[in-house]
Amino acid sequence: MPEQTSPTAPDHNLLEHSASSYLRSARHQPVEWHPWGEEAFERAQKEDKPVLLDIGAVWCHWCHVMDRESYEDAEMARIINENFVAVKVDRDERPDVDARYQAAVQAISGQGGWPLTAFLTPDGRPYFGGTYFPREDRYGRPGFGRVLLTMAQVWRDRREEAMESAASVMAAIEHNESFSGRGGELSLALVDKIAGAMLSQFDARHGGFGSQPKFPHPAALDLLLEVAMNRDNEQARDAFLTTLEKMASGGVYDQLAGGFHRYSVDERWVVPHFEKMLYDNTELLRNYVHGFQSYVREDFKSIANHIMGWLDATMTDRGRGGFYASQDADINLEDDGDYFTWTLDEARAVLSPEELELASRYYDIGEIGDMHHNPAKNVLHVKVTREQVAAQLGISTEEFKRLLASARAKLQAERAQRPTPFIDRTLYTGWNAMAVTAYLEAGRVLRNPAAVSFALLTLRRLLAEAWSGADLLHHVIAYPEQQGGKAQQPIPGTLDDYAFTVHACLDGWFSSGRMEFYTAATVLADAMIAKFYDRTAGAFHDTADAGGNGALGALTTRRKPLQDSPTPAGNPTAAAALLRLETLSGTTRYREIAEDTLASFAGIVEHFGLYAGSYGLALERLLLDPVQVVIVGSGTEATRLEALAVARYGVNKSVMRVGPFRVAPGGIPHSLGEMLLNVPPPRGAEVWAMVCRGRTCLPPITDAEELLRALEESS
Repeated sequence: MPEQTSPTAPDHNLLEHSASSYLRSARHQPVEWHPWGEEAFERAQKEDKPVLLDIGAVWCHWCHVMDRESYEDAEMARIINENFVAVKVDRDERPDVDARYQAAVQAISGQGGWPLTAFLTPDGRPYFGGTYFPREDRYGRPGFGRVLLTMAQVWRDRREEAMESAASVMAAIEHNESFSGRGGELSLALVDKIAGAMLSQFDARHGGFGSQPKFPHPAALDLLLEVAMNRDNEQARDAFLTTLEKMASGGVYDQLAGGFHRYSVDERWVVPHFEKMLYDNTELLRNYVHGFQSYVREDFKSIANHIMGWLDATMTDRGRGGFYASQDADINLEDDGDYFTWTLDEARAVLSPEELELASRYYDIGEIGDMHHNPAKNVLHVKVTREQVAAQLGISTEEFKRLLASARAKLQAERAQRPTPFIDRTLYTGWNAMAVTAYLEAGRVLRNPAAVSFALLTLRRLLAEAWSGADLLHHVIAYPEQQGGKAQQPIPGTLDDYAFTVHACLDGWFSSGRMEFYTAATVLADAMIAKFYDRTAGAFHDTADAGGNGALGALTTRRKPLQDSPTPAGNPTAAAALLRLETLSGTTRYREIAEDTLASFAGIVEHFGLYAGSYGLALERLLLDPVQVVIVGSGTEATRLEALAVARYGVNKSVMRVGPFRVAPGGIPHSLGEMLLNVPPPRGAEVWAMVCRGRTCLPPITDAEELLRALEESS
């Protein structure tokens, strides 16, 4: 959402020089906001005032509602400024802060979300909190003015009660965020238990898991695909395929431009919350690519290409590399997805009668639509098949495709004339690393060299601008240049940033054969271990140990992230990265740390079910022998062999293509080099393949059919 200026506040508050899009949107508010930092807490302690903490995001609708109702109101601002030190945090910029105070508010109120509103002691310990508070009493929630005055009065007159509450909440954070569950056995049976818990929530009618609201769960879907392929599990296969089909036909998917909205408010995937997040789309892109790999579904290939088309056109810095963070849902607070929705009259004004007849049937555009705020507004979604619509209209499939393409192009062109929801052009390190991995996978499987090239351009920018070249990785690659703000100081990378970047570097090496990416992966992995690994108790913390310095408020608590929400969890992601690196390097320490990390949660992880997808995938990688396919050579035949090798998804399978000149000491990773250099290349062949399972390699292969047989036997 664009920045809003309050006429009651001619002077900027302390967010004026912030780089974050969310913080800058509040810089004209009459509240005396501070960014997260020592200055705010020092002032709170000096003035003996509690801290009002607001955590939100630029894409968050109810954050904007609370801003307008309360934080832009002069009287509310007066109450806040007189009684509190106000701190505003961008949850995308500071996931470490958000995670801890979400846990705190969940302990207090039983629910979390954004905006997150918390009341803290001057040293940052929460004694009360909630999410959205309306300006006046409504929605069954107390008015914010009443809450503010009550919390100020508690601090003045019932301080001991507030301190006791803060102590108990901090203890709850420590307990809830430091998962520990050794004692379980690391086995494929544990993976099957996790998958079974997921399947118990599967909605066979509508796809997805549970009822409304419905969120995508990409790691869970990949785990179900892995179980389906390796165990021939029909229930897992059906859950994977049905969910991908139903999501792609729903309104949660942007039928015109491509890309998925954040979640659906209904169980049928029809009406979404309209914001679009980078991380949702990169992980769902991988799901559809993996579905195409495994089942040769052209519809999945089409969706994958459509997602990349939207990302390319809307969410990327094409010149320098980089993926933007998010697109807002709305233009303003009177809007509720109006950019993305259509009345029948709006569609009629754009389309020919033939196009309208087809589009209204296929996309379910009618006089009565889907949106509560405006029942005439329709969310485009697919209720019937193309073949059914073609039969209803008495036209051929080819004529249907022509009319649909024409209608979609006209609707998209008309939509482009509407004011566009705000795009946060911040480049976050971890999310960009996820995007690099997704584009490299998609580029190779879908034979799209442009996607591979852009991913490598982005990876080089990430390493150049967010990494010191040694042990320091920043959370942000770059902020939007046109905003002119600057971060107070570079924000340290979290475990997620390091782990996802190690994966991206390894994928960069697999795709390009360039050792610079492999070398970066090893250096970053060593730094990740040094900064985050708990050598005493096992597993990884989400932030580096501040050593008693610089840890403000609830950041003093240590977290060991296990559950996927909303992105893959840091510990299994780190473990998987180390397992991949060990296979290439032969460094047993990486495997030992990965195994210890997974063992740290083995006794409790089955209870996380739907939120343990990345753990299950990492455990599969640990327990199954790695399958490595090396294509040596260049040209069309090498490309053909590579295409065969990437078919069929398997979490433990890696495919790399290297030039003959790189098959030499120093040109490829050590462990891989030991295997390849011990096998003489086939005489007279310019292109060949090596298939290795574990530490055993088959003789070189030059024939495509022979390669297929070898892959089938190794899977």
